[in-house]
Amino acid sequence: MKIMVVLAHPSTKSFNHAITETVVQALNENGHEVMFHDLYQENFDPVLPYNEILKGSQLDPQIKQHTDELSNADGIIIVHPSWWGQPPAILKGWIDRVFRTGVAYEFRDGEAGVATPVGLLKAENSLVINTENTPQDIIEREFGDTLEDIWNKSVLTFCGIKNFHRKVYDQVIISTPEQRQFWLNDVRAMVNQLFPQASGMRISA
Repeated sequence: MKIMVVLAHPSTKSFNHAITETVVQALNENGHEVMFHDLYQENFDPVLPYNEILKGSQLDPQIKQHTDELSNADGIIIVHPSWWGQPPAILKGWIDRVFRTGVAYEFRDGEAGVATPVGLLKAENSLVINTENTPQDIIEREFGDTLEDIWNKSVLTFCGIKNFHRKVYDQVIISTPEQRQFWLNDVRAMVNQLFPQASGMRISA
């Protein structure tokens, strides 16, 4: 399968990078084709220009590559920290520019002349992995889980992905090396469950 993996964290020494390295390694070991993008390392421009808004607009080559990969992806994995209950700005801009009408969704005529949104993505499974420094139960109790609403309701499910999964690792700032290794083992297990070994793949002795 073709799996799109997107990372949004500015530090290459971050736990987000360690998570993503584990994700990519597990996918490769399972025989999948990985389409990986580190948005900060690629200097992705998150600003959506006006001339790019309309369906069918001429796209920058980098954006065209991302939209093509998104359309062809059999699975999507996104890794990022929670900043003020939201994705980093570079990742929000990636959504704005890549999850385009005609690529990720479109509007069709519905009943009584109401435009009905239709998701176009073919990916069966999506996985969003977030890191937090505040305990997740406190976040949900005090502020609500805004990232769940953004990714599940507003983006991925809206765009047609049938199975949405999300994992949060919290209190990362005080975590020990042993705790982080436990989490990375958990990441590998999730990837193996959602994107198991490709059929027909031969394991050498």
